[in-house]
Amino acid sequence: MATAAARLQQARRLPGVEGVWVFIAADMAMFGLLFVSFMLERQKNLALFEHSRHTLDANFGGINTLILLTSSWFVVLAVDAAKRNRVQRVAPCLAAAMICGFAFTVSKALEYADKLRSGISMLTNDFYMYYFALTGIHLLHVAAGCVVLAVLWKRARAGTYNSAQCVGLECGASYWHMVDLLWILLFPLLYLLR
Repeated sequence: MATAAARLQQARRLPGVEGVWVFIAADMAMFGLLFVSFMLERQKNLALFEHSRHTLDANFGGINTLILLTSSWFVVLAVDAAKRNRVQRVAPCLAAAMICGFAFTVSKALEYADKLRSGISMLTNDFYMYYFALTGIHLLHVAAGCVVLAVLWKRARAGTYNSAQCVGLECGASYWHMVDLLWILLFPLLYLLR
């Protein structure tokens, strides 16, 4: 009976370690404050925010969403492979997730370059100040996440992760999923909200 209870308790645990979840909660809270600030400023000048929103290319935002969702899927596959002791599958899945992260970065750089060529910058108006600040902070998170994925990939190539040893992998995966979730909130907020 005690063994079944122990297994149930282990099955219910959060992936990774508690400190990572504290960091994720704090990061999400910071973004939450930025989202609220954006919405309050938007209410002050709906016409400006709506006009500026129309200059964004929702195709870029949609492609970026697909890229990050795909990367999270690869991270899920990597964690699942480790938990099933399919050690040889972990590193390729992490590499694919990392490639998606780099693709997101390239796509975002192209979008920024298009805006800057059009004479639009963070100083153009309040909408663009929020657009560049929110997406720029998110892009820094993507870059940090790519570094995390690279470290995990290197360790996975050495056969580090398996069913008995995957807490570090879970920590990195949790962070990467947070980065994905932030974009899923940013995309409609900036590109679609009318």
